[in-house]
Amino acid sequence: RLARGCWSAFWDYETPKVIVVKNRRLGVVYRAVQLLILLYFVWYVFIVQKSYQDSETGPESSVITKVKGVTSSEHKVWDVEEYVKPPEGGSVFSIITKIEVTPLQTLGTCPESMRVTNATCDSDEDCVAGQLDMLGNGLRTGRCVPYYHGASQTCEVSGWCPVEDGASVSQFLGKMAPNFTILIKNSIHYPKFQFSKGNIENRKDGYLKRCTFHEVSDLYCPIFKLGFIVEQAGENFTELAHTGGVIGVIINWDCDLDLSASKCNPKYSFRRLDPKHIPASSGYNFRFAKYYKVNGSTARTLIKAYGIRIDVIVHGQAGKFSLIPTIINLATALTSIGVGSFLCDWILLTFMNKNKVYSHKKFDKMVDAPEQGAGQGLCASKPSQQDSVLTDPRGLAQL
Repeated sequence: RLARGCWSAFWDYETPKVIVVKNRRLGVVYRAVQLLILLYFVWYVFIVQKSYQDSETGPESSVITKVKGVTSSEHKVWDVEEYVKPPEGGSVFSIITKIEVTPLQTLGTCPESMRVTNATCDSDEDCVAGQLDMLGNGLRTGRCVPYYHGASQTCEVSGWCPVEDGASVSQFLGKMAPNFTILIKNSIHYPKFQFSKGNIENRKDGYLKRCTFHEVSDLYCPIFKLGFIVEQAGENFTELAHTGGVIGVIINWDCDLDLSASKCNPKYSFRRLDPKHIPASSGYNFRFAKYYKVNGSTARTLIKAYGIRIDVIVHGQAGKFSLIPTIINLATALTSIGVGSFLCDWILLTFMNKNKVYSHKKFDKMVDAPEQGAGQGLCASKPSQQDSVLTDPRGLAQL
C-alpha cells in the first residue's frame, strides 16, 4: 500500500483551474502584455519578417563587366586594353590610374634599393656575398657600390637592373578616368522557386548604347561612370586615383515572389572596402612586367600600377507563401500569449496582499473514492475537507 501510494504520484493528472480575480490593475497588466505580444507577432514577425513565407538566401549569380574609355598620361594615350586588368570582364577588375615605370631592366648587377632593410653599407665588409633578402631585388655579390643618386652606398645585387626606385618614372592616367563607363551585367536565379531575372531591360532599340544608370528612370541600364561610383562611395576621385583603393558595387535582390516579377528589382549601393584610415592596409597597387628583346638579350619594363579595384558583390533573399512556416508561427504566437497569465500569476503569488488566499484557491487536490483508503502513511493520507471541496464562496469573496 505504501509503495502504491508513492507511485500513484506518477499517474496523477493535472488540469487548469480558472479563477476570476477582480483586480483592475492586474487586469490592465494582463491585457497590456497580451497586446504587446500580439503586436510583436502581427507587425514584426508576420509583416516585417514575413515569417509566413518559405525563404531562400544567396541566389545563384553571374557577373560580366565591360569598361570603355580612353585617357592620356604625360607620354602616351591609353585605351581599355592597357589600363584594365584582368581583361576578361569578371566580377573583380582593376582600372589603372597611376603607374611607376622602370624601363629597360636587364639581368645584371646594380645597387640594391635603399628601401630594403640593411641595404646601406660603408664597405664591402657590410655586404655578405650570396645573401638573399626575400624583400630585396636580387642576390648580393658582396660589394658595396655607390647608389644611383646622392652620396649613399648600398650593397650590390645580381638581378633585374636597375631596381625599381632607382630609375622609375611616374605617370598619372586619371585625367579622363572619371568618364570611363562600366557595364555590369548581372543575372540571378533562385533554384527553390525556379525564378530567374537579369538587370538589363529587354529592348531592341539600341537603348544600352545611349543610356546611363539612374535609380528611377533607368534602373535597368547598368552602365555606370567610374566617377559616379567613386562619388557614391563617398570618396575623392583624385586622392583615390593616386593611392588606389577598393570599391564595392553591391547588388541586392530582395524579392517577394507572392507579388509579380516586375516588383523584384535590383538595388545598388557603393562603398569603399579597404580601410583608408589604416595607412598600413589602405590603398591598392600591383606590379607586372612587359618583356621584349634588345640586341638578342631579354629586357623588360617593370610597371607598378596604382588603381581603383571594383568588386561586384551580389546577394539577396527571396520568399514565397508556405503553409508550414505559417502554421508554426501562428502556433508560436498563440502559445506566447499565455505569457501574460504566467506573469500575472507570479505577481499574485508573490506581491499581492492576499497571495495566500489566491494560492489556496488556485491549487486543489482531489483523490478518487477507491483510492481514499489506500496508502495510509507517509505518501498517502486521508484527504481533508480542503482538498475535496471545489467551491468556497467565502474564499472567493476574499479575493
